[in-house]
Amino acid sequence: MEKNTQFVGQSLAFLDAVEQAGRAAELNRPVLVIGERGTGKELIAERLHRLSPRWGEPLIVMNCAALPETLIEAELFGHEQGAFTGAARARAGRFEEADGGTLFLDELGTLSMAAQERLLRVIEYGEVTRIGASKPMTVDVRIVAATNEDLPAAADAGRFRPDLLDRLSFEVITLPPLRAREGDVAVLADHFGRRMAAEIGWPQWPGFSAACMAELEAHEWPGNVRELRNVVERAVYRWNEPGRPVAAIMFDPFASPWKPRPMTVAKVEAVPAPSSVAAANGHEAVTDLKSAVDAHEAAIVRAALERFRYNQRATAKGLGLSYDQLRHCMKKHGLSAG
Repeated sequence: MEKNTQFVGQSLAFLDAVEQAGRAAELNRPVLVIGERGTGKELIAERLHRLSPRWGEPLIVMNCAALPETLIEAELFGHEQGAFTGAARARAGRFEEADGGTLFLDELGTLSMAAQERLLRVIEYGEVTRIGASKPMTVDVRIVAATNEDLPAAADAGRFRPDLLDRLSFEVITLPPLRAREGDVAVLADHFGRRMAAEIGWPQWPGFSAACMAELEAHEWPGNVRELRNVVERAVYRWNEPGRPVAAIMFDPFASPWKPRPMTVAKVEAVPAPSSVAAANGHEAVTDLKSAVDAHEAAIVRAALERFRYNQRATAKGLGLSYDQLRHCMKKHGLSAG
């Protein structure tokens, strides 16, 4: 992970978290970073590495949620040739790649229990065994892990190993959400706005109008800084008057009067007992069963076609039929295609 790390903010809650990361960086101990999506967990991990004695060694990043469970252990610990189907050659794992440096495990809460057990062994003994190997190898890796889950609650529920949680939580840095960072929305909006204006070639940055800034500060920001950046950059590039403050902003890029309507699936109701059907609908008066069944089937299909606006594929799906079965049914009852 090589990038220009830049922390932008002035709130005490944010600065306290950054300072905490700076103090923890000097120690060769695991650090657990907790925060909502978009709060900057990866930036804190990079700060922990760059300010540590390991700054000249590799910083390896692994997103535990981006891989299927069957591949996580092979990615973390490596494998020997022929260890499993598809292992055409030996491959070093992330621990070997990070030897001497830092391994950042993002989305830690998604690790399987088996992977958690092997991770605990690496932390305790500093040894990694590739899948399919008989001998362990020694590695010197500092672990920084991040999650947006409540790991103590996950441990209580049996979804996370309490002993692994104990080993990883030497220092826990909890990042504040943007809604708790007083004054930082304006600072971040100006920062991202200036960068976007320079990127698209504006001669100067006019800022945001007072009304626009009030909207930004009133928003809850469930996606935190990442969401704010998208909203600000989108507003700047859509604004066609670089000489005037940006006065229009859109929080939801999917908002549109032509937004597709959600597909509705027909509910399958429980079939009541025959006696109750007869009592409720007067079926005891039926003298031609085949005609009555055909009429009922035709009424159901006609109502479904109207509900799905004569979209035959959607209607077939809503009725649990194939497209060909629906076409046959329509032809049988003489129903039009709308």
